[in-house]
Amino acid sequence: MEQRRSPGHDHWFYESQTRPQSQATAPLVPEAAYIEDRFLLGLQQEATALQPVLNRFQPALLAARDLSQLLLPDTLSTSLTHTLTLYDRLSTALIVAQVAGVQRLCNHYSARLNPLPGPDSSRESNNRLTQITQYARQLAMQPALINAASISALDAVGLTEPDIVTLNQLVGFVSYQARVVAGLQAMVGLPVRWIPGVSPPADADANMLTHQAEWQHALKPVELRYASAEQLAAITFCQGIADLDEAMWLLVHDAQALYGWATLQQRLEDHFTDEAALAQAVSARILGCTRQFNLRAGDQREALLQDVDKAAEDRPLIHVSAQLVRLPERFSAAHLQPLLNAGWGTERIFTLLQAVAFASWQDRLFMALGEAR
Repeated sequence: MEQRRSPGHDHWFYESQTRPQSQATAPLVPEAAYIEDRFLLGLQQEATALQPVLNRFQPALLAARDLSQLLLPDTLSTSLTHTLTLYDRLSTALIVAQVAGVQRLCNHYSARLNPLPGPDSSRESNNRLTQITQYARQLAMQPALINAASISALDAVGLTEPDIVTLNQLVGFVSYQARVVAGLQAMVGLPVRWIPGVSPPADADANMLTHQAEWQHALKPVELRYASAEQLAAITFCQGIADLDEAMWLLVHDAQALYGWATLQQRLEDHFTDEAALAQAVSARILGCTRQFNLRAGDQREALLQDVDKAAEDRPLIHVSAQLVRLPERFSAAHLQPLLNAGWGTERIFTLLQAVAFASWQDRLFMALGEAR
């Protein structure tokens, strides 16, 4: 696609707006583009008291850092089957960061997006960017509203099946990153900055979680006879991952993202316990992911279906998980205090936060690309 540099991108409010005949608008924190660790965005240096915990999670954090470089590299070449440009990807990342409301992420992606040339000014390019933006915002905010028509709208503006899989992986990754960063900021005790008066979307309707229908592909999966060597290698790597069989032939449209996602999942699960399963059930209940809720809820199923907040009254784990899923921008040290009062240590708390954050990615991915409805 032809590219041109347009002055005055107003990235903070609407990524495709421009102000002709004006100077380019500088990002709020331009130095945020040059942070070496593009996953934790400088937090590891600030969280010196948590270094033992971060060291324990280092393999998982390195996998997440590799994913940030893979999904949001410094340079990117497109092809006939992979048409998402770097501008498309960074503008999507900024949209998700804005929905999550985590300022550190907004600063970073705004600063990286600012100097890039935007798409050409044709109607087709404008429609394409509009559909990508609307889809990313909806998936980040209320994934339960994503349906077959949402996927068809992306197809109608020229996104290929690999593009759509990559877009969903990207939205999921930044949703995960936002909650890890928000959780770590709370553990460090950093102040929370959020816009007052912003209400979270309502929890998903409990009725959509009561059926047991099989998960269905929203796109045509890759066929074995047409799979590339890279795709076959990713499939082989994922063979041992539980509950992924029906999804991996669809996710392998982006083989590198699948490999990175599966690597991160395996490294995180080394730390997860039954507490992590309950935390992920809370995420699935709030977002409306039938597949993951049926897998994780266990004996808390009925309580979570009836009322998450009531179930949280005597379970700080549920309360903390729900807060991080719904409002990461408001997540603060005060939300962790009940866990500390109950004797939780920092490693146990960070494990819980990672479980919720990863569920926020996993739920969105499965809901968008083939949720059973």
